[in-house]
This record gives sequence, C-alpha cells and structure tokens, in this order.
Amino acid sequence: MTTNYQLKRVDFIFKNENDWEEVLSKNIERPSQELINELISSELKGRGGAGFPTGLKWKLSAEAVDEIKYVICNADEGEPGTFKDREILSRVPFKVLTAMAVCGHVIGAKEGYIYLRGEYFFLQPELNKAISEFEYYCKEINLDFKIKIFMGSGAYICGEETALFESMEGKRGEPRNKPPYPSSYGYMGKPTVINNVETLAHTFTIFKYGAKRFYDLGVQYSRGSKLFSVSGDTPKPGIYELELGMSLADFVDEFGDGDTKAVQVGGASGFLVPRKRFSETAIGFQGKLTGISLPTGGSMMLFNSSRSMFNVLDNYLEFFREESCGQCTPCRVGCQQLLKGIKAVKRGEKNAQYLDKLMRLAETMQYTAKCGLGQSVANSFSSIVENFREEMIY
Repeated sequence: MTTNYQLKRVDFIFKNENDWEEVLSKNIERPSQELINELISSELKGRGGAGFPTGLKWKLSAEAVDEIKYVICNADEGEPGTFKDREILSRVPFKVLTAMAVCGHVIGAKEGYIYLRGEYFFLQPELNKAISEFEYYCKEINLDFKIKIFMGSGAYICGEETALFESMEGKRGEPRNKPPYPSSYGYMGKPTVINNVETLAHTFTIFKYGAKRFYDLGVQYSRGSKLFSVSGDTPKPGIYELELGMSLADFVDEFGDGDTKAVQVGGASGFLVPRKRFSETAIGFQGKLTGISLPTGGSMMLFNSSRSMFNVLDNYLEFFREESCGQCTPCRVGCQQLLKGIKAVKRGEKNAQYLDKLMRLAETMQYTAKCGLGQSVANSFSSIVENFREEMIY
C-alpha cells in the first residue's frame, strides 16, 4: 500500500469545551448556506460507519419544504466493541448540543432529540443538567431550539436510523423501506437530520476552527480524525482520536501485543482482517485507491493467537440471531441457519464443503436483507470463514 500516512494522535473531540457559547452565538449569525458550504468543503463523512457526507445531509434537509423539521442525535451506541459516544456525552456534552442547535438553525428546525441507548440510562441526569444550562443560554441569545432525551430500550436494530424513528413514534423498532430518506421523510414524517454523537462533535470542531483545519487531517477521501474504541488483546485498551487513512499494520504496531493474528474492524458487523492483510488494508473511505480500505464506526478489536476464530464467529452469530428484528426472512432465518451450520460443521455432522453453502447463504443475505443488520452479517461471517477456515473445522 502506497501512502505517506504516519499514525498520529489528535486531540479535538475531548479538548476543552468552555467556549461553546461563543461558538454557538457566532455561528447562528452566519447564513445557512455558508455553514453548509463549510461542512461540504471539510469533507466530513458520517462517523457511524456508513460515511454519508454530512454537509450534503444537512443541505438536503434544509432544501426540504416543510414548516416542521427535526434534528436527532443518534446515541444508540449498540455496536459490540464501541464505547466512544458515551464518553463524548459524559465529558463534552455541550459540543454535541451546540452542533445540534447550529444544525437546527441551518435547516429550520426548532426541536432536537438525543436518542440515548437504554443501557446508558446512567448518563441521563447529568445530560439533562447540561441541556437545561444550554437551553437557558439559548433563551439569552433568542434562539428558539429545544432538546429532549428519548430513551431507547436496548434494541440493536434501533441504531438503524429509520428503526430509530419508528421507536420514537411508539412503534415496533423495525426499519422502513427507502426511499423516502430522512432528509424528506424522517421522524413523524418530517424532514430530519440524524447524525451520530461523534459526527456532531466533529461539526463543532469545524465550526470553531474552520473547514481547512479539519480537511488537512487524514488522507484523500478520508478527511479528518476519528475516535477508535480499542479493545481485545491489547496492552493499550481505550479511546483514541487518530487521523483517518492509517494502515492496519500501523495500527497493530501501536496497539498490538506482538502476537496479533487478526483485527475486527467495525465491530460484529464489520470485517475481520488477518495478519497477512494488515499492510495492504487502510482504515477509511479511500476505496481501492490504496489497496483495501475499510470504513469503521470506531470499534477495533484485536485478537492474538490464543483466540479461537470459531468461538469469535459463534459469538457474533449468537448476537445477530438475538438482535434481528425478525421483519424480513433473509435475516430472521439466515442468522439462525448460519449459526446452526457452523456448529454442525464443527461437530462433524456436516462436511467441510457445507461451509461453501453457508457462504452462499451469507451472500444472499447481503443482497436481500432489508436493512444493514442482515446485510452486514456476511461481512464478519465471510471474512472469518475465508481466512480461518481450518478453525471452523478442527
């Protein structure tokens, strides 16, 4: 992989937020189009993993014709191995609140919601205090914008934006068909901007320091920095802000224990990369420009030689089987059959060639499942079976 990237730690997200009043008051005086252009020129992409351009998302909602619009912060941090958003909300909540209010100014929304993961109930008291202080200042500067917390109930599927809307509307948390997209038909059928916690924190950085400061970090097509939740077989577990574009080899050199045989990039719904692929795999949105490029919502789980990849896959499939909402057949049935299948092969009830059938099933799920949950099962399944086939059998 040819790149001049050198792994560097950055400190924007958790840097002091005492100037949030100044950032808010300054930016709500700016024209909406100017703020949108700033986001677009920064090339900030959504930090939830999908990587949709944030500026474009705000632009589409701003252009939607409706008197009622909403801003939603997706704090349903349910991806296994990810634990960064709760730290942002605990340590620098005003950055997120400020970004939501600026977004409301841009698109013409007067209401915002934080959809908080059910397991993060302990964050609610302090977060409510921050919201009260924030809204008091909004009154002082004549900004009509309210923020409320909506508590989730622990369903992984509600991390998907349209399932989140359904949950907020008092319905069963199941994904909607797309189109229409949230920018025109989101919460309560109204134009909605929905960004995750980290994405909003980055918009604060951009509106404070300017687009160029953010754009100068990272590499082409993967601008800026990213928070990574590092866990597993590592002497340095924790949360780190790094520039995007690093090779996985650089990452393992920094965080590995000297015996890293694989890294799960992006949590259970991401890809498992074996040691032989570390040097050719980059973390970001570069596509094939620098070899293999993998986006991630932030979860980076390291496994050394003591770990059974069969047990890892078995654990992921148990998770997906439990968390599937059951709405579509490919995911509801597929997750169960994949789990039964690898167990049958491991016990010797099915021969090794049965893994090929399971691979085809995973591919079918990728193309036919209704939402990202069922579609992403193939990521971890295929990458583990392809690279550690022998551990599935013996």
